[in-house]
Amino acid sequence: MDQESMSSYLKMCEKVTQSYQIIGRKWVAPIIHTLMEEPKRFSEIHALIPDLSKRVLVERMKELEEEGIILRNVIADRPVRTEYSLTRKGTELARALNAVGRWAKEWL
Repeated sequence: MDQESMSSYLKMCEKVTQSYQIIGRKWVAPIIHTLMEEPKRFSEIHALIPDLSKRVLVERMKELEEEGIILRNVIADRPVRTEYSLTRKGTELARALNAVGRWAKEWL
């Protein structure tokens, strides 16, 4: 393998490792799954994943927002609401997680 190919391979490995670090965090996959259909408020996400503490949900939502996977949208109605939705990046990740889910259903 030449130097350029090796450099390209190592960069790809770093990105794959980074992706596993993101999706490997506890509760990330269920959070993404809840947002696949439509935007949801924090309380709706929490209700759909009852074993997830509010503290951890807040942490994961911040992390996913920082990664550009979810979008936090403040709606200035009365009362003010905040909804979360998947970004394009998050939608692509959701598709990948669905593929893993299909594999798990068949093989595990």
